[in-house]
Amino acid sequence: MSRFLLACRGQRPDRTPIWIMRQAGRYLPEYRAIRQGRTMLETVRTPELAAEITLMPLRRFDLDAAILFSDLTLLFTPMGAPFEIREGVGPVLERPVRTAEDLAALRLVDPYEGLGFTMETIRLLKPELRVPLIGFTGAPFTLATYLVEGGPSKDHLRTRALMLSEPALWHRLMETLAENVARYLSAQVQAGADAVQLFDSWVGVLSENAYRTYLMPHMKALFERLEPLGVPVIHFGTGNPTLLPTLQEAGGHVIGVDYRIGLREAAALLPRPTPLQGNLDPAALFAPPAELERAALEVLDAARGLPGHIFNLGHGIHPQAPIESVQRLVEIVHGERLGAP
Repeated sequence: MSRFLLACRGQRPDRTPIWIMRQAGRYLPEYRAIRQGRTMLETVRTPELAAEITLMPLRRFDLDAAILFSDLTLLFTPMGAPFEIREGVGPVLERPVRTAEDLAALRLVDPYEGLGFTMETIRLLKPELRVPLIGFTGAPFTLATYLVEGGPSKDHLRTRALMLSEPALWHRLMETLAENVARYLSAQVQAGADAVQLFDSWVGVLSENAYRTYLMPHMKALFERLEPLGVPVIHFGTGNPTLLPTLQEAGGHVIGVDYRIGLREAAALLPRPTPLQGNLDPAALFAPPAELERAALEVLDAARGLPGHIFNLGHGIHPQAPIESVQRLVEIVHGERLGAP
């Protein structure tokens, strides 16, 4: 079994596995070349292009997993919420979802019809890969923020206001999103994904009480749906480290940790031992080599004694990250051979 899958299952590989969120992306010149004259959505919806981009970082670096080149929000169009991804902005919807009538227009998705290109990309990738493939999508709350706000937001005020003022409408929206996420991730696994990750990029704007009241029932139901798939599920939320115990309670075999808290402190917050993923500050890739090494070794040292650890950044790699720093980071992580706990 691969280092990555061993660590996901709480076992101890010979060396810490490493992959990097957004590793197939804008910091690579070959990625920028292939995207020239193409929109993001055109690229992810073309299986041959998406597969090629997924493979790009693996040709440069000795990474322990591939992550599908895709986007968190692809469910929107087949759900009945058309959108575009604007360069430098993000997903922008034609019609935000803010009323009962808006919600009634949303559909449950057949992923093989509306998102068949994703499964075709996975099928193209599997014969080419020597490492596990991670599928993914956005978590229900993060998807809801885009639907309600109509695009990216700094404070997600409309979303939080809808949640508090119209709880019945909110719960129906979450039920729809959780069902569609479960269907989409299940289809990715059936097509060949070896693990999946839920990105809850904006969940950190919530308090623990709000999470428990407005998200927990839907998240637990979602993770229960994913359990029979038999693959590791990584649960990654950002922005509020005090939510980590609540995220663990919701579900997932691996808890992703962002860069705002140390791994030791994160582990101490969790009621039960769980494999952790993370959590180097992406800014460390811009530091001098000696400081990058110090920061990476600090993460590795903090992970000693964990039931499993997958090295990653504590958020997505920055588009301007130096390629030589990524190479050096992989060498540092793989250079630390794991001994007895």
